[in-house]
Formats: sequence, C-alpha cells, structure tokens
Amino acid sequence: MLTGMDRTRLYRNGVLKAEGFPIADVSEYVGDQSAVVWFDLCSPTPADLAVISEELGLHPLAVEDALHSSQRPKLDTYDSHLFITVYGTKLVRQRVEFIEISIFVTKNALVTVRANPAFDIGEVLRRWDATADMARYGVPYLLHGLLDTVVDGYFDVLQTMDDRIEKLEDDLFQDTPRDMPHIQRRTFELHKKLVRFRRLAVPVREVVGSLLRRGTETVSSPLVPYYQDVYDHALRAAEWADSLQELTANVRDTHMNQQGFRLNDIMKKITSWAAIIAVPTMITGFYGQNVPYPGFGHPLGFWTSTIAIVVGTVLLYRAFQKRGWL
Repeated sequence: MLTGMDRTRLYRNGVLKAEGFPIADVSEYVGDQSAVVWFDLCSPTPADLAVISEELGLHPLAVEDALHSSQRPKLDTYDSHLFITVYGTKLVRQRVEFIEISIFVTKNALVTVRANPAFDIGEVLRRWDATADMARYGVPYLLHGLLDTVVDGYFDVLQTMDDRIEKLEDDLFQDTPRDMPHIQRRTFELHKKLVRFRRLAVPVREVVGSLLRRGTETVSSPLVPYYQDVYDHALRAAEWADSLQELTANVRDTHMNQQGFRLNDIMKKITSWAAIIAVPTMITGFYGQNVPYPGFGHPLGFWTSTIAIVVGTVLLYRAFQKRGWL
C-alpha cells in the first residue's frame, strides 16, 4: 500500500479541499461524483500500480505501458479511461533530458506516473493554483495544466538549441576559422538531439489534437480555447524544431563546402609555388647543361641568369597574388 510522501489533491465542487493525503485514501473519494482526485507516482513498482489499477479499474495494457519505459507519445482509449504518454524535457548542464510521463484520465481522477523526478511537478501545481477558479471544470482542467506545462517546457530547450546553432554559424564564418573538427562534432550532436526531440516531443500536438477531436466527451466547451492554445503552442514547437533541423543541415553542408573551398585554395597555392619554383629550376637547369651558354665563363652570363630568375619569380608571384591564389 502506498504511503509517505504522496503527491495528492482532492477537489470538491471546484474547490481544493485536501492535499498530501495517502493514495490509499483515494478509494474513499472516487465514488463521490462531486470529487476530483489527482495523485502522482514517481518511479512506481508493479505493486504500486496494481493498487491503483484495482481502485480505478485501469486496463492491464495501459498499466503495462506505464511500467515499461520508452513508449511512444500517444493517446489510447479504453472503456473506463484514457491513457496518454508524453515526454517532458529538462536542460541539465547543457544536456537535454526527456522524462516519460504516463497519464491515466478517468471521469473524476487524474493519475500521473513519472519515470523519474526530473520533471518538475511543482510547476504543474503552481499553474493549477494560478487559475484555481477553473477547477470547477474537473479533470479536463487538471489535464490541460499538465499538458500546457509539458509543451511550454519545449520552448526552453528549443531556444537553447537555437542559440547553439547561431554560435556554430558565427564560428563557421570567422575570418580565420579554427577547430573545424569541433564544429563538425557539435553540428552532428545537435542534429541527433533534434531528431530525438522531434520523435518524442512533436507528437504531443497529435495527442492534443485527438483530445480536441473527441469533443465535449472529453473537453468541455469552455476549455476548448485553452486546449486549442496548447495545440497551437505544440504546433509552433514542431515548426521551430523543423526549422532548426534544417538550419543544422545547412550548417553541416556549409561546413563541407568550406572544406572543399579550403582544399581548392591549398591546391592553388601549391600550384602557384610550384610554378614559381619552376622558373629558377628551368634557368639553372638550362645553364647547367654541358653546352656553353651566352656569357659562359664571364660575369655577365652569371648576372643575366640571376636577373632572369629574380624577375621571373617576382612577376609570377605578383600575378598569382593578384588572382588571390597566394
């Protein structure tokens, strides 16, 4: 039986009546049609969920999904309840953590099951308290506050990723780029994070959209605009994630193109220096043959060859420099 530091709340007729009571007391309230109960489980054991399942009549498949991690974001419909899986996000030392949250939605009870305590359930409570007058709408109101907190958390993560991509772009277009392998590695890491973000976070818009399509059966009319607002935020987060993924691909492609351009510049310089070196090689090689050349054995011949080497070298150097090859 669950006891101890249980996160629980009891609303009756839209007014908060109790909180922090043992989950074992839930059975006393779920039969009261004027009562709405919320309780939160963090990393529960199968025995913990078995107690909840018996109290609320939860489907075994939903309970099994709540116990096994790495579920995809979804909304499943059962006879007596809905089962929702979403992922909250949190930034920990510049690293994005995804926290799986399983949600059981019955007529007068909301159960949240968190994979670990990293998701700030306290923020959800603060949102509920900030709009306490809306508690009269029952479970859909509580579910809205939870989903709204989850979706708003995506924007903090996306803003951080946006800032990192902007920093990569600045590093990429420095006059003297440095640490190019580091840029490539950071770009690849960002791309992987965005792919995972899209897989775990973006489907939340479909979850909210499904709730809206169910009509007043799940979401009462006064709450529809609020759910629509969550849907719009989820859609905006999805579009932002798509644009960041495209920007990451552009940074990666630009980095590869820059490497090609730098290799081309290096080849130009090598070719230019080879041409410059070829001039004295040609002249000295010519005069080094066993054939008397003009001025052979006289100072004039030496100075003529020396001046030809210097003039030819300087002219080639200036010509290549003018073309930007050196």
